[in-house]
Amino acid sequence: MMHSLRPAAVFAVALLAATLSSASFAAAPIVGADGQVPTLAPLLKEVTPAVVNIATKGHEAVNPLYNDPLFRRFYKVPEGAEQRETQAAGSGVIIDAKEGYVVTNNHVIEKADEIVVTLKDNRQLKAKLVGADPETDVAVLKIEPKNLTALDIGDSDKLQVGDFVVAIGNPFGLGQTVTSGIVSALGRTGLGIESYENFIQTDASINPGNSGGALINLRGELIGINTAIVGPSGGNVGIGFAVPINMARAVIQQLIAHGEVKRGRLGVEVEDLTPDIAEALHVEASGGAVIKRVEPGSPARRAGLQAGDVVLAVDGTPIQSSSDLRNRVGLTTVGQTVQLTILRHGSQQTISVQVESAS
Repeated sequence: MMHSLRPAAVFAVALLAATLSSASFAAAPIVGADGQVPTLAPLLKEVTPAVVNIATKGHEAVNPLYNDPLFRRFYKVPEGAEQRETQAAGSGVIIDAKEGYVVTNNHVIEKADEIVVTLKDNRQLKAKLVGADPETDVAVLKIEPKNLTALDIGDSDKLQVGDFVVAIGNPFGLGQTVTSGIVSALGRTGLGIESYENFIQTDASINPGNSGGALINLRGELIGINTAIVGPSGGNVGIGFAVPINMARAVIQQLIAHGEVKRGRLGVEVEDLTPDIAEALHVEASGGAVIKRVEPGSPARRAGLQAGDVVLAVDGTPIQSSSDLRNRVGLTTVGQTVQLTILRHGSQQTISVQVESAS
């Protein structure tokens, strides 16, 4: 189904482009032919009730060693160890008004004993944790489904660098705040923030407390979950990251169904298709993942995949790197069959592989 921009958004973008191209930018009033100024207010009035504030309370051991997973693995934490109460604040997005499902970041609710969601109308509701996935930093909560507003889900695979976006969240615990910017980059990986990374980068201001909040497009659709920033001082410097909603949606579905994510595997070792590797393999492709090794007895071996094959797409969706392939397969439901488009000796073909459990 084709979607068009809301009239207010169309007007704002068109007028912004026209104004920026004018030599008299500083002197010209930013007013349309009908006397209206560009504004996103009508759009935000519709979508902001779906973005919530999240407050948590928990406990942690006073001795920091007791919170170290490695320490806890090899040493028994003494019973009755002194505890202190912790509090944290973040943001969340209502994605299902009928069922009361709210998506946020795992790090917002991690170790929480109590989770309270505050709606824009100031209602405070206790939330139940449905499930969390630390590897993508996504968590799902459930609240009482009464008079809720949910955001429409967009398609993050259709994003382009330069698209206008709006970030909504609860920075520094101030309350709901809206900032705007553009998509600065796509497919950011290797940042060491999460195990599964494919971030949307944006210059829309994201600060501590925005975690778990919404990144929307000018249709008012949710296209990302704000997650992290790069900032030497801990504040915004114009580099923020969001989990693409297409990745988050695969996690959300599994968390709601199973309370956890059951990751899939093919049984291959892969690396990025670099220009040097492409030249060595006589491959004309700008993106993809090269299979270095196929594990004996794996789904990949049974399907006939070979070392040197270049994977170009999964179920028709192009992949750009080895981490992209890992993300897509890892979040595929165990037992599902995927169609891999590969290049082998210069010839393109499609191979069906059944994904098995990674555990």
